[in-house]
Amino acid sequence: MNNSFLNMASIGDFDPLNASIPATKVEITVSCVNILLSFNCVVSLFFTVCVLYTQGMGNKEWREFGRTEVIDNTLNPDFVRKFILDYFFEERQNLRFDFRSEKALGGIQGKKCGTIIVKAEELNNCRESVMMQFCGNKLDKKDFFGKSDPFLVFYRSNEDGTFTICHKTEVVKNTLNPVWQAFKIPVRALCNGDYDRTIKVEVYDWDRDGSHDFIGEFSTSYRELSRGQSQFNVYEVVNPKKKGKKKKYLNSGTVTLLSFLVDIEVTFLDYIKGGTQINFTVAIDFTASNGNPAQPTSLHYMSPYQLNAYAMALKAVGEIIQDYDSDKMFPALGFGAKLPPDGRISHEFALNGNPQNPYCAGIDGVMEAYYQSLKSVQLYGPTNFSPVINHVARYAASVKDGSQYFVLLIITDGVISDMAQTKESIVNASCLPMSIIIVGVGPAEFDAMIELDGDEVRISSRGRYAERDIVQFVPFRDYIDRTGNHILSMARLAKDVLAEIPDQFLSYMRTRGIKPSPAPPPYTPPGQPLQTQI
Repeated sequence: MNNSFLNMASIGDFDPLNASIPATKVEITVSCVNILLSFNCVVSLFFTVCVLYTQGMGNKEWREFGRTEVIDNTLNPDFVRKFILDYFFEERQNLRFDFRSEKALGGIQGKKCGTIIVKAEELNNCRESVMMQFCGNKLDKKDFFGKSDPFLVFYRSNEDGTFTICHKTEVVKNTLNPVWQAFKIPVRALCNGDYDRTIKVEVYDWDRDGSHDFIGEFSTSYRELSRGQSQFNVYEVVNPKKKGKKKKYLNSGTVTLLSFLVDIEVTFLDYIKGGTQINFTVAIDFTASNGNPAQPTSLHYMSPYQLNAYAMALKAVGEIIQDYDSDKMFPALGFGAKLPPDGRISHEFALNGNPQNPYCAGIDGVMEAYYQSLKSVQLYGPTNFSPVINHVARYAASVKDGSQYFVLLIITDGVISDMAQTKESIVNASCLPMSIIIVGVGPAEFDAMIELDGDEVRISSRGRYAERDIVQFVPFRDYIDRTGNHILSMARLAKDVLAEIPDQFLSYMRTRGIKPSPAPPPYTPPGQPLQTQI
């Protein structure tokens, strides 16, 4: 398949200050045929995963968007995990699909190494999820030395008559009467919001070598399933081949729906509409490794012609997040400097010079306080993160009812000095309503920051693991526009560093069982009569 998904308009006219919202969302399903047939090796046990890459705005750099689950022991993987992308009419969105295996199987340059099948379907704006549980009864015995190891595979029918896999249950070992665990699935994934669309369910006996034995199948629909546990939701499992060969064949067992519970998924914006405030705090690195602010080589240099990297990162993130805070008063902190008048070293000082009230009016106020601090403090060290993290955590710990959520932006240039204390602070903060964004500026290596990010391995301290992933790290140099377009650089940075905040926010609210407050009634201008809808 061509790497370009849909022939969309060029990004040349992209205006980051008026970036449009996606017209819709598209769900992409991936499967493969004979994915390893062209490799010069003997295929034995191996594992395949599909990694999707997208191209960044205005450049040709590929960045990982996501990856499927790992499927073992098959040349024809049919991946369950979907990629859900925002579709922009005005952008050209190029996609690249990479396939990786645990085996060191190198593809032959320029040769066909199998076929990838990509299906794309526009998603309805359906926010329902459903929790279902099934059991089986008297399923066919498939194993010579045992009974069967059954599992279910669910397929959604497409508009062209084909079927797309949407869920697999776990395997229940050695039984003909399995009870599978309840599972939750979005209704859009199950039927794309079409309650009468056919849902096909296949029943298999699991085999270690991947050649699972087909037991039988049945069909239903969301509307039928929504009747719940009843005689209407006991399904005969039929094997068409057996039915065609044996006159007395009835079925290969039955599958019964045990429970069906609908839940409306709430979104980040539901909480915002209900009044939840996003409190933004910034913490800036004032260590000596940044260089003398009076010199053009310094990362803190105040050029009369352009913003420095610290100011660009602060402005890029702050100008977006400030719209979620009604009073737009933001605490601004610094760390790693000697303060006047006595030269004491501080890792938690107010940029405006007022420790009792470190709030600045809007992002412009934060920028002004930052510039004034550069004129009054002495850059020193070391680079300690834990004091500013603990500062925000103290406020977050006092408001756990969902009415407020805290975002800390740390901008730094170098190697962290208090790694153990910072990890402990993050682990403690992971159970609080807060997220941490770390932006690295300058040319330094940021290996420690990647560890704090916790995308690969969940961060831990003293044997305790973080309850949630609350840290997002990015190096600013990855977002700098090569043509010198700083507005585009800032737009790219803001888009990436803020991308994880809604999910981190929702993970906190869901684990605490906090529902969004009802949205207030629409604003009615004074003197206007209230209108009643009939």
